[in-house]
Amino acid sequence: MKFKILVSRHSEKVFKIEEDFPEVGAYLYVFEKGECIKDYLQDNIDLCKEFAFEEFNVPLDSWKIQE
Repeated sequence: MKFKILVSRHSEKVFKIEEDFPEVGAYLYVFEKGECIKDYLQDNIDLCKEFAFEEFNVPLDSWKIQE
C-alpha cells in the first residue's frame, strides 16, 4: 500500500502531510529551516489541511502531492 504525502510551503515554513493506515490517520509536520518543529495527528488528510489552515493560515489549495 502506497500512502499519500502532500507538501505546502507557506510563511517560510514547509508543511507536510503523511497519510497512514485509516485506523491511524494522517500526520501533519511543520518544518522551519529544515527542522521539524511540530507534528500533529489527525483522522485524515482533509482534517490535516483544515488544521493547517486554522492554525497556520496555510491555503487549502496550496497542497501538492510529493512524487
